[in-house]
Amino acid sequence: MQQNEVFILAIESSCDDTAAAVLQNDKVLSNVVARQNIHEEYGGVVPELASRAHQQNIVPVIDVALKKANITKNQLSAIAFTQGPGLMGSLLVGSSFAKSLSMALNIPLIAVNHMHAHILAHFIDEEGFDKPTFPFLALTISGGHTQIVKVNDFFNMEIIGETTDDAVGEAFDKTAKILGLPYPGGPLIDQFAKEGNPKKYSFTKPKIAGLDFSFSGLKTQILYFIQKNAAENPNFVEENKADICASVQQIIIDILMDKLKLAVAETGITQIAIGGGVSANSGIRTTLKNAEGKYGWKTFIPKFEYTTDNAAMIGIVGYQKFLHDKFVDQSTVSKARIEF
Repeated sequence: MQQNEVFILAIESSCDDTAAAVLQNDKVLSNVVARQNIHEEYGGVVPELASRAHQQNIVPVIDVALKKANITKNQLSAIAFTQGPGLMGSLLVGSSFAKSLSMALNIPLIAVNHMHAHILAHFIDEEGFDKPTFPFLALTISGGHTQIVKVNDFFNMEIIGETTDDAVGEAFDKTAKILGLPYPGGPLIDQFAKEGNPKKYSFTKPKIAGLDFSFSGLKTQILYFIQKNAAENPNFVEENKADICASVQQIIIDILMDKLKLAVAETGITQIAIGGGVSANSGIRTTLKNAEGKYGWKTFIPKFEYTTDNAAMIGIVGYQKFLHDKFVDQSTVSKARIEF
């Protein structure tokens, strides 16, 4: 199904952010996100509270997205929504609304894999941002995922490396919790790391064969390191916070870069794109950019607003699926775990 002007309404509700975007072809007209601050006091996302907040937020968020895009719902060509992976209760809010609106407007419904969207966000038409060409390697890094993906086409992707236990975002958040930083702690570690010495403390890299990752051992290592030093000096964390954060961030960057270098050597592909919430980390972004001159790679770093969960990335997948008639019907169900 092709037409000159395609307007996609995209809905993202996989975790704790309610997001809606409107795209005109591959250009973003609006990208609205309602953050849920209620989880901060619990030190993590509470699924039931997230679902309730989505129900409160979804209508006003979509209303604002349409108004900012300056179009009416009757101009929409299709509705794209996150089918999974994510929290089931949260996913259901987005999918139920998308199904209902698609039925009411009698327009196609498009189901999107959240992880595909993090990768394909690079194809949003943004001034000053290049788009990768196929094939390329994508490093998807978030609170729930750590993957190296060989991307052959919009709809042909293969995971060639992934975490065997915890995700990289979990390593950042757990470290922040050990250091007594509030949730979400990942951005705070990034902030403190800028003032610290990344070589002050050394940690051992996990010995995982091939392109797979492991972060559970690193988390334990950091915990024991803090406990040992805090026992000797109760003010250890406060006095050395910046250096600890910089050193932890550096070992995580080294682990990611080692696997990327191996992936490039094995595949011969030198185009590298990153995506996912942890790709907002300034240390990772800078290191990857520097790899262009160091290793001769071409790297693609997404616009900051497309790193964390957002609906624009759902919309760009929706647009590509619209062009290829990849629609779903009302029987489509949300999936907390979904086949990649």
